[in-house]
Amino acid sequence: MHFKTRLTNWYSIHKRSLPWRQTKNPYYIWLSEIIMQQTQVKQGSPYYEAFVSRFPTVFDLADAHEEEVLKLWQGLGYYSRARNLHASAKHIASNLNGIFPKTYSEIIKLKGVGDYTASAIASICFDEPTAVVDGNVYRVLSRYFGIDTPINSTEGVKEFKKLATTLIDHEHPGDYNQALMEFGATQCKPKNPYCLHCPFNASCEALQKGRIDQLPVKLGKTKVSKKHFNFLVLISPDRTTLFEKRTKKGIWRNLYQFPLIETKTELAAEDFKQHPKIKAYFEDLPFEHSLYNTKELIHKLSHQHLHTRFWIIELEALPEQGMPISEVKNLPAPILIGNFIEAFDFTS
Repeated sequence: MHFKTRLTNWYSIHKRSLPWRQTKNPYYIWLSEIIMQQTQVKQGSPYYEAFVSRFPTVFDLADAHEEEVLKLWQGLGYYSRARNLHASAKHIASNLNGIFPKTYSEIIKLKGVGDYTASAIASICFDEPTAVVDGNVYRVLSRYFGIDTPINSTEGVKEFKKLATTLIDHEHPGDYNQALMEFGATQCKPKNPYCLHCPFNASCEALQKGRIDQLPVKLGKTKVSKKHFNFLVLISPDRTTLFEKRTKKGIWRNLYQFPLIETKTELAAEDFKQHPKIKAYFEDLPFEHSLYNTKELIHKLSHQHLHTRFWIIELEALPEQGMPISEVKNLPAPILIGNFIEAFDFTS
């Protein structure tokens, strides 16, 4: 039995019932693909439902304020996805009369859309035979065909894309692509794959040669850096605080945060007032401080680990114009800060 026949037969029996599989509306498929990047289905599904409910059409998303989009996205991370999603919605609404692009070559021109996303939308919504290659696909193909080429190398990207293209079902490319990704997500998993009950176990190169745990091959990861973040939670008698919008480029651009002091090492409570950066920030303003979390919270990003502390600062007057404490909870913030606001009950 041919590879794609076995795969689609397996999919017809084992596919999960997911909300975006009930439609071929390219707007909804696009939303699901952007939301599910770097995200588990269990985590991403509620966000998909929230976006579809709040922004049922591309015009609704385009008309929204960016802060509202970022607030709804809060907790998913990789916030550039939300910014690009919003920018592309504006482009579709304004320049394309709300009509979603119908071909791979046009879809990939959208901001934040790469080869994988364009291939998925084009095949699922418009039956264009464009092969998807994501982490799940890399894993399935590398194991089944016994391919050692690193998946994150230039050579590997080209090799796997070419192979995936030769395998695709031209009659039902969308179903085939979803089947291949589903198989990698639920059957041929990174750890403890279900090889005993796999429809390919008699012909899988990796299984036959005992190399399941060796494939796919990936080049060494970039070294993760360590940073020490000290957020200053300023509270004045009139219940105002400072909550600043990040405007510089970075993963948290256009999100809000408390004033941040970055130090080279962990800042001890007894050394707080004497630290040069703290003295420079407050100048001669008198204040009382306490440490919310004595143990640093470690927030792990793909390229850095943020060792974080929140300092509660009580003072008679803020160093600059602030905002009512009650407004803080309504503004988009990194999940690290959002969790603090919720736990500290900052708005009470």
